[in-house]
Amino acid sequence: MNVFQLLRYFLPLRNPAGFGLSDFLELGLASLIVAYVLLRGGAEPALRRLAARPQAAMALLFLLPIGLRLLLLPHHPVPMPAVADDFAYLLLGDTLAHLRLANPPHPMHRFFETVFVLQEPRYASIYPVGQGIVLAAGQLLFHLPWAGVLMSVGLLCALCFWMLRAWVPDVWALAGGLLAVMEFGPLNQWSNNYWGGAVSGIAGCLVFGALPRLWRSPRRRDAILLGAGFGLQMLTRPFESLLLALCILPALWPVRWRMVGIAALAALPAVCLTLAQNHAVTGNLTTLPYMLSRYQYGIPATFTFQRNAVAHRPLNQEQAMDYRAQIETHGDAAETPAAYLKRLAERLRFYRFFFYPPLYLAILFFLPALRQTRFLWVAGCIVVFALGTNFYPYYYPHYIAAATSLFVLLAIAGLRRIGGDAMRLIALLCVAQFTFWYAVHLLGNDSIFIATGPYESWDYINFGDTEGRQAVERKLDASPGRQLIFVRYSPSHLLREWVHNAADIDASRRVWALDLGPEENARLRQYYKDRQVWLIEPDSRPPVLRPLPE
Repeated sequence: MNVFQLLRYFLPLRNPAGFGLSDFLELGLASLIVAYVLLRGGAEPALRRLAARPQAAMALLFLLPIGLRLLLLPHHPVPMPAVADDFAYLLLGDTLAHLRLANPPHPMHRFFETVFVLQEPRYASIYPVGQGIVLAAGQLLFHLPWAGVLMSVGLLCALCFWMLRAWVPDVWALAGGLLAVMEFGPLNQWSNNYWGGAVSGIAGCLVFGALPRLWRSPRRRDAILLGAGFGLQMLTRPFESLLLALCILPALWPVRWRMVGIAALAALPAVCLTLAQNHAVTGNLTTLPYMLSRYQYGIPATFTFQRNAVAHRPLNQEQAMDYRAQIETHGDAAETPAAYLKRLAERLRFYRFFFYPPLYLAILFFLPALRQTRFLWVAGCIVVFALGTNFYPYYYPHYIAAATSLFVLLAIAGLRRIGGDAMRLIALLCVAQFTFWYAVHLLGNDSIFIATGPYESWDYINFGDTEGRQAVERKLDASPGRQLIFVRYSPSHLLREWVHNAADIDASRRVWALDLGPEENARLRQYYKDRQVWLIEPDSRPPVLRPLPE
């Protein structure tokens, strides 16, 4: 049965039952009510028993998103990196896996110029090491960087439960952990690319879980976790770590100064590692790699209250296109309160990333909790992240990932206030949404994915090979020996990166290089004279890959 035959069963009066749209809606509502009645007697006691065993609950929440994503591998294989961010983070992970913070500059580096990667004074990614650490862990333990991504997502879900136990009863904390699995697990973009998000979320869990514990009882372990969480945020999102510090500072007044000192010492290794990376990559302790990239290439974009960056070295086609795109996004106009507020309002819809639609009702019921100082502080932290990140012209959910557990807390606290059957039905709607879309991806095929894709909001999971990358990789894999692949972009090429290399370029089986013309290419061919040479034109559909003769 193809997808069109399947969809005919849902057309009004064209299915065996003669159902119309309203009939299907009524059937769906009735199914939810029946599921609610059946689950009410067995699910809640089981949750209470599991919540009473926190270590077992954390183990389950760690393994659940990993196992659910692995079950999807037949239809949704290991994500194929495609954009400059993916490759820059993978380079960072590979560099760390070689137990170094930067790589020597390559003598032929002009062929390897690409976005978000420095070539001089050292060959390195421009990003801080936090996400690279999990990619390196996946590479070292499983020979697969993506394994580190999955482990970070599993740890985020487990630590959401740990964090929530400091705020709500254990059974509600477990419900929040399961909600995190549904929202940030197998169908979420944080599980299906290499940019990350979960690592910063882990940092937030540690901070926002340790602070209320320190309010109640000064324990060294919680002080260490507080400092470690803040340090991890520094290693992952340096600018947003300043926002996290603004959240932490007013919350330290009930905490004993000895505990504050222990937390500061626990954060010190992250400071030292940041300084070490700065020195290894840029040659200066206080110059972050992305700051040097902004000076050399004009990217990443500056803050909205700053002037546009100016590139100080020649840009190739891909770099120039990215530079122009960031300049246009930033704009030339001076920042004004009106522009700031307009941008803030436009970004409100992106907070949908952190909530299923039924949970908006829970947020409304959370509002009376603002009379309590601790929940007012929680709301204030979210506001700090929203206002602070609004000074950057771009916005992605991982920018505020440190507040992930706070969003889950809002939803759970609101559900507690709703209570009763209404609360259970809202929770069931969330479960139904996740279950439906997970089943589509588990049991469907390409036709089903294409037909249902426009209706699946805010999920992101890879399928298919729309750019022909997998076919290119298979063809190269079938050819023995070491390879040199020249990449020839068309004048209309979009921002999809193909030039990407490992930390040790010369030792790699496959080297990707820019096509700089026959005369220049001959120099690189002489440098790699023992390699089979290919030319790829990625902007053809499908991409054209052919051997390049002398």
